[in-house]
Amino acid sequence: MIHLTNSKTRKKAPFAPLDVCGPTVYDRAHIGNARPVIVFDVLFRLLRHVYGADAVTYARNFTDVDDKINARAAETGRSIQEITTETTQWFLDDMGALGNLEPTHMPRATAYIAHMVALIEDLLAKGHAYVAEGHVLFAVESYEEYGALSRRSIKDMIAGARVEVAPYKRNPMDFVLWKPSTPDLPGWDGPVWEGESVGRGRPGWHIECSAMAADLLGPVFDIHGGGNDLLFPHHENEVAQSRCAGHDFAQVWMHYEMRQIEGKMMSKSVGIFFTVRELLDQGVAGEVIRMVFLSTHYSKPMDWTEAKRKDAEATLRRWRALATPGGSPSQVVIDALSDDLNTHAALTELHRLAGAGDGATLQASAALLGLLTPDLAGWEAVEEVDLSDWVHALGAARAKAMETKDFAEVDAMKARLTAAGVEVRMSKAGVDLIAGPDFDAAKL
Repeated sequence: MIHLTNSKTRKKAPFAPLDVCGPTVYDRAHIGNARPVIVFDVLFRLLRHVYGADAVTYARNFTDVDDKINARAAETGRSIQEITTETTQWFLDDMGALGNLEPTHMPRATAYIAHMVALIEDLLAKGHAYVAEGHVLFAVESYEEYGALSRRSIKDMIAGARVEVAPYKRNPMDFVLWKPSTPDLPGWDGPVWEGESVGRGRPGWHIECSAMAADLLGPVFDIHGGGNDLLFPHHENEVAQSRCAGHDFAQVWMHYEMRQIEGKMMSKSVGIFFTVRELLDQGVAGEVIRMVFLSTHYSKPMDWTEAKRKDAEATLRRWRALATPGGSPSQVVIDALSDDLNTHAALTELHRLAGAGDGATLQASAALLGLLTPDLAGWEAVEEVDLSDWVHALGAARAKAMETKDFAEVDAMKARLTAAGVEVRMSKAGVDLIAGPDFDAAKL
C-alpha cells in the first residue's frame, strides 16, 4: 500500500488510484528544475512496479508560450519557435543525463490553444468568467471554495500573493484566462462571447494545465504535483477553473520544497545559481547529481553542497563495484518508497545491502530510484594510480604503532593521503588505498 502526503488535506494517507507542471522553456534548466523531474520519476518508477507499466500514465507539459519566452525572442532576434525547440531539447537532454525516464505524454502549450479557447468559452457561458478590455478573466467570487487548496483567506491572498493589479478587474484576485497580443507577439483567434470573438491574443498561464489534463487524463485523475511556490496562485487557480468547468481535476496534490546551494537559497541575481549542464560539463556525473537530490525527502529543503557531491560519488563507485544483475528489489526499499517516497530510508537500505555484499539485490533495489542503471554507467572509471609504496609504508607504520601505541605517524600519513584525494581503508586484512576522482599526486 502506497501512502502519499496530500497537500489538499495536509495528511499522509493511503493512495487509492482511479481505474486506470512542467517547465517554461526559455533557457537552460537550473538544478532547481531537476528536483521535480527526479522526484516524480521515482514516483513513476514505483507506481509502474506496483501496478504495472501499462497501468500508469505520466504527463509533463512544456510551457512554450510565455512572456519570458517573448522577451528572450525580442532580446536575441530569434523566433519564438526556434528558441522553444532548442531549449526544450536542452531540457530533455539534461534530464535524460540524470537518468529520468521519459513521461507517457509531453504536451506543449501551443498545441492545445484550441482546447484552452473551448474551456474559456465554457467558463464564460457558465458565468465564471467575464470580458474586460480584450481580456478574459476568471471571476474568483464565482467559486466559493477558492483558497481551500492553499488554505488562505482572500485577505491573506491579496496581501501576500503575486497578484497583478489592473483597473479592469472586478476583484483584485481575478486572474487572466486570455490576454490581447500586439502584432509583434504570438497570437491566436480568441474565445467567442455573445457571438463575437474577444480578439487576437494568447492564453494566460493557469489555463494551460487544466486544458491539457482534461484532454490527456480526463476530467479527474490521480496526482498533480509541483513546487510549494506553485501552491498559490497557480494550483489554486487550476482547481478553480477546472472545477467550475465541471472537472474534479486532481485527487492528490504533491508539493516539494525549494533548493539551496551551500546553505543559501538559489538566486540568479546574487550568483547563487548554476545549471544542470554546467555541472555535467564540469565532470559531475548525472548519477551523482541524482544521488544528492535523493538524499533529502522531497518535502524538505534540498541543499546542494560540494561535500554531498563527493560523498555521493564515492558511494556510487563502491556500489557499482559490488552490483550484479539478476536480483529482485528489497521489500524494505519498496516499503520506504511507498511511505511517501522516503528516499532517505531507501538509500539507508542500499547502504546495508552494499555492506552485506548483496550485489544482486542492491542493483535491483537501486533501479527503483533510477540508480546503478546501465544507461548511467561508465563515469565511475578512474585512472589507475600506483600507491603500492604508500600501502607498504602505511602498513609498516601501523604495525609499529600497534606495538608502541603511538599512532601519530599513522594519523599523519592518513591525513596526507586523504588531503590528496585518496580513500584510506584499514582492516585486519591490511591496508587498501583508493584514489578518487579528485586525486592530486602533488599533495603526496
